[in-house]
Amino acid sequence: MIVHLVDGTYELFRHFYGLRRFTKGEDPPFGAVIGVLRTVLQMLETGATHIGVATDHVIESFRNQLWPGYKTGEGVERALLAQFHPLEEALVAMGVAVWPMVELEADDALASAAHLAEMDATVEKICIWTPDKDLTQCVRDDRVVQVDRRSGKIRNADGVREKFGVVPSLIADFLALVGDAADGYPGITGIGPVSAAQLLNRYGPIESFPPDVLRDDKRERALLFKTLATLRTDAALFNRVDELLWRGATSDFTAYAQRIGELRLVERCEKARLVQLAAS
Repeated sequence: MIVHLVDGTYELFRHFYGLRRFTKGEDPPFGAVIGVLRTVLQMLETGATHIGVATDHVIESFRNQLWPGYKTGEGVERALLAQFHPLEEALVAMGVAVWPMVELEADDALASAAHLAEMDATVEKICIWTPDKDLTQCVRDDRVVQVDRRSGKIRNADGVREKFGVVPSLIADFLALVGDAADGYPGITGIGPVSAAQLLNRYGPIESFPPDVLRDDKRERALLFKTLATLRTDAALFNRVDELLWRGATSDFTAYAQRIGELRLVERCEKARLVQLAAS
């Protein structure tokens, strides 16, 4: 069994801005939603059976209370924000497990789902579909891997070390030191990717650094940033991996597909389900 975990927020952004290349800046109200549904359906058509999608129901999370500069929904285009909740509704109608996050982020949901799936001995592999470097901390050998749809790369533990210079378990420490502009925290002044990797490979996690490596406020700030960078794995998303098994679209999907103007998805779902049943 292979479990596929999809970063729905990233996919929504990807399709929203990708579509603009063909619409001359006009944003169809469900254009990005349709794009994500097609992507998920294509995965099902090509053999995926167990799949879950994580979304940011709201952009803000508990991390905004820890660091005032942490990312918010400010600056996200209204036409894009307006498609977050319809995407969640559409996925539910299509029969796909979806996790809309409020206090936590979509990345935390992906990390939690990977953790839960990893504990199931019947799961052969877990694929996390996102290019987000935060999720590399979840990679485990060849069993939990990151798939970058944009580049086509599959990154296992060796791939993480090759790219960042540290093992997956030290990614949160690495990000704490170098910062993450996308998430809104700056890292520690004077420490870049190379020096961060050197320090972590020499001393281990930030908590193990000798006092003279990070003094006083720098150490305190680095530990705060590590808290921001560390993904939560305790979200209670499902009890059994079988809950992620796609069993076809619900009876509501035809009406929803009609609402968004993409009835072809209904026929594709029906065909994908027949293929799945034949293969089982």
